[in-house]
Amino acid sequence: MDRTRAGARIALLALLWGSTFLWIEVALEALAPVQVTFARCLLGSVTLLAVCLGSGRRLPRGRQVWGSVVLAAFFCNALPFALFSFGQQSIDSGIAGVLNATTPLWSVLMGAVTGSERGPRPSRVAGLLIGFAGVVLISAPWQATGAGGRGALAVVGAACSYAVGFLIMGRLVGRGIPTISLSAAQLLAATALTAPTLVAGGLAPVDITPGQLVAVAVLGVVATGVTFHLTYRNIAAEGATSTATVGYLLPVVSVALGVVVLHEDFGVRIALGMAVVLAGVALTRLPPRAPAPAPAAPPAPDADPTGSPRPNARPPQPPCPDHRRPNAGRPKPGPAPEERDVRP
Repeated sequence: MDRTRAGARIALLALLWGSTFLWIEVALEALAPVQVTFARCLLGSVTLLAVCLGSGRRLPRGRQVWGSVVLAAFFCNALPFALFSFGQQSIDSGIAGVLNATTPLWSVLMGAVTGSERGPRPSRVAGLLIGFAGVVLISAPWQATGAGGRGALAVVGAACSYAVGFLIMGRLVGRGIPTISLSAAQLLAATALTAPTLVAGGLAPVDITPGQLVAVAVLGVVATGVTFHLTYRNIAAEGATSTATVGYLLPVVSVALGVVVLHEDFGVRIALGMAVVLAGVALTRLPPRAPAPAPAAPPAPDADPTGSPRPNARPPQPPCPDHRRPNAGRPKPGPAPEERDVRP
């Protein structure tokens, strides 16, 4: 039952997270990259704050906790959101989702460096490498040049930043703080971090259509607020590295939405790459093998399997004396009795 719930949460998270790149692409038609970044942080934080306060929860307290929250907000929200908005100015939304699928690889590598991922299973390592090969096949970096190359590099940087943020979030969930409180606090901190960036081209007047406004609202409320809380829930349930493997499902969602909604290119190479990615995901989700039971000790020769002595078992014998020593086994003579004087 737990694995079924975890699988459903992973699928929902992949669907919502994978649609993010579509909403960013539409929002960039009316807003500058810094405006898109700030808007999604603001709308996401307002959504989660309303849920947090409405459920009777409080924001976390303590300087140390908030220090970790701000650090996670920078690596998991402010920095990658800005890099995605910048990168998608020159690459398609489907390709952005594919490149973001490198997050699990960076997560495992960083987890091994920091010690949070010790001895990853061979199936997981194989799945990560196969999935990464599928990502390379879809993105075709040998074809990226100019602005497209810089955009792809920005999205890969965002994926790497996500991996760092997941590790910090993984340590936050172990402190007994409700995930809704943590997610609301982190997006609130991300809003404060991204607000100063509006000075760099984000204060210009905005001419936005109703459709683009809806895209911005969905991006902030659903693809950022709801998705981010689900991410925290999954980290608390399965760990940061397992949550990062959701990134390998994003190409399927992002490419499909890009083709259907935005009429982006789709060919045999992309289809083959998506199949390879799904194979890698399947390997990373395999449960660990149960340890083999230890072999039972053989019964003693003079006892039956139930442990009872056999009827014809010989009684224990005293130890044999060592014939190599002449006095072995003999009692050691005591002192000679004192001789009496018998003289008259």
